Amino acid sequence: MSWRRRVALVVAAFVAIVAAGWVTAAVRTLQGGGDGVSAMGPGDLPPIPDLPGVGVVAIPDSFAGLSGALRFRALSAAEALAVPGFVRVHGERAIRTPGVYAERRPADSSTFSLIVERPFGAKRGELLNGYRLGRWPAERAIMARNYFNPAGFVEVTPDNVALPLSPHFTLGDFLTHDQRAVWPKYVVLEEKLIDKLELVLADLRAHGIPTRHVVVLSGFRAPYYNDRGVGEGMARGSRHQFGDAADIIVDDDDDGRMDDLNGDGRLDVRDTGPIADAIARVERAHPALVGGLGTYQATGPSGPFAHVDVRGTSARWESGWWRGRS
Repeated sequence: MSWRRRVALVVAAFVAIVAAGWVTAAVRTLQGGGDGVSAMGPGDLPPIPDLPGVGVVAIPDSFAGLSGALRFRALSAAEALAVPGFVRVHGERAIRTPGVYAERRPADSSTFSLIVERPFGAKRGELLNGYRLGRWPAERAIMARNYFNPAGFVEVTPDNVALPLSPHFTLGDFLTHDQRAVWPKYVVLEEKLIDKLELVLADLRAHGIPTRHVVVLSGFRAPYYNDRGVGEGMARGSRHQFGDAADIIVDDDDDGRMDDLNGDGRLDVRDTGPIADAIARVERAHPALVGGLGTYQATGPSGPFAHVDVRGTSARWESGWWRGRS
């Protein structure tokens, strides 16, 4: 055996002896027998401090909209993940499970609904879980950005159809008027639309027009349903398909008809004038809510009505004669 190998063996033996000593000392310490150091049990661990926000979903103030009246937010899975505390409270499964998650706002103890959407990609052809939606314009042709397919759908059930979206509107107000026996139903819903409508109603009240009751004649229209009305007042690229348009009447006396808003004692298209004026003021104050305004003669017992949307560009037309795309 060479001298180098003998030295290596001696060093290895020395290291083994030292390591064994360290292990023995460590065991004695843990057992309470080493140099007066006591063993530490679970009860001796320092308390873990409470983390701020544990068990609470933080609703950003911006979710209430410019009007401060919104009581809901529709969220994709990625958007739900970004809401502080959402996954901590509801678990990771919640971001993949469409549904309504009711939260309490500490500021005023009001209920705010976070709605996780079903993604657009879950639609198969024209159907989603047996509910017929049809095909969006961008599924058929190349379209401008504001006509791209919606990101997802709010799932509507008998249990949540009456969900308040704001002081004047519920989820059921915006459903397509068909397939009444089919559940669940699906709707595309844009928060900016409800925000704008609440600002318009607040403006009308500020100008002496009561608005306790408002009727949505047409909210979301599924593309297949909208296609049936093309040529009869419905535009092929209607904004109703994108959840950012509504046809409304102000019906404060709840008689099912538009009120005499201009006070001339008659019910005609001129009663949409005060709504048009309110929309103009709201859009000047909040350019992010600019959109379309259409005023229509009576087409049924509810009387004249106004189309309101938040398409992002200004468009105006009257009595069904198009001056822009609705």
